[in-house]
Amino acid sequence: MVLDLLLIGTAIALGPLHNTAFILLLSAHRGVRKGLAFVLSWLACLVVLIACVLLLTGGRPLVHRSAPSTAALAVKLVLGIGMVVYGERKRRRGSRPRTSPEWMARLDSASGWTAAGLGVLLQPWGLVTAGAATVVRANLSSAASYVALVGYCLLATSTLLAMELLVTFRPGAAQARLGGLRTWIDGHQDQAVVSLSLGLGLWLMGRSIFDLVS
Repeated sequence: MVLDLLLIGTAIALGPLHNTAFILLLSAHRGVRKGLAFVLSWLACLVVLIACVLLLTGGRPLVHRSAPSTAALAVKLVLGIGMVVYGERKRRRGSRPRTSPEWMARLDSASGWTAAGLGVLLQPWGLVTAGAATVVRANLSSAASYVALVGYCLLATSTLLAMELLVTFRPGAAQARLGGLRTWIDGHQDQAVVSLSLGLGLWLMGRSIFDLVS
């Protein structure tokens, strides 16, 4: 479980779409407040989803080869296949000139509530669902599970937290650094999506198949 959550959390943190939108929010008027609203709603979404899963499992790992355990593995397998198919199709199309969506141009005038809503809407829900399907193996009688779950939430939020702290405590340096980061993301977004989709998708497929047949 720990390795799966580590890989999924890393993939979530590196997702280009929400990081680009977050940089634009931070660059807007009252960007620190809007960024904080985004981060809190993003983190709350992860925590609430994990809490729901733990309520369903009672905080105990699902019995191996039981119907719920098999269903969770099947979900991860389907998600893995979907990521691989998406990543391969995107790789074959190659990189194309990109234009920012129209809604990103309106982030400068977005309210704090809008920023909070984006923190939920821009979650990479395929990856978040894979994380939830992994949490069914958590055992709350073990301190290691608590550490793994907290670490997963913080890891998945790490890039957002780092940018928020940079803008809060180093506003002068933040503008240039975040501008450079956005330029890099815009130039490498397709490659990042392909790498994350294929890498994590293959891992989820292989791990799910192994657990299903073992």
